[in-house]
Amino acid sequence: MAKKLEEYVTTIPDFPKPGILFRDITSVLQDADGLQLAVDQLTDLVKGVDFDLVAGPESRGFIFGTPVAYRLHKGFVLVRKKGKLPRETITEKYDLEYGQAEIEIHKDAIKPGQKVVLVDDLIATGGSARAAVNLIERLGGQVVKLIFVMELAGLEGRKKLEGYDVESLIVYPGK
Repeated sequence: MAKKLEEYVTTIPDFPKPGILFRDITSVLQDADGLQLAVDQLTDLVKGVDFDLVAGPESRGFIFGTPVAYRLHKGFVLVRKKGKLPRETITEKYDLEYGQAEIEIHKDAIKPGQKVVLVDDLIATGGSARAAVNLIERLGGQVVKLIFVMELAGLEGRKKLEGYDVESLIVYPGK
């Protein structure tokens, strides 16, 4: 009997602090069957969706988004931490638990009117996903779907993405 994707995720209790159940995606990545299952299921989430590009935030969005783009013969757009892209960029700040972070995208990565699917490993508070959506839209792109491997529903990240089509392969009810 085939394993379910959530069976490839390792749960580590009390990391990074007591009371937290850390969901480790690296165990999915290091298992050939787990990785293939994750990419296949993400690809299935966008079958029938009309889009031009896949975008993925650093770093696990690269890992999961690139094979989805490859399988569906779409281009892939990098969303990176500030200071990592070599050409002209636009930048977006977002809040972290303790402070702020910035991500950026090449100014010429998305043409006005292009339809984009955003792929990432995790939606938690939704801050980084919302920042990526803002970047795409500032370039004139249209975000038609956001897909994630895992979701921590207790952190209510979907609230920051209301009005968008959001799907996750695994939804954990807690934080």
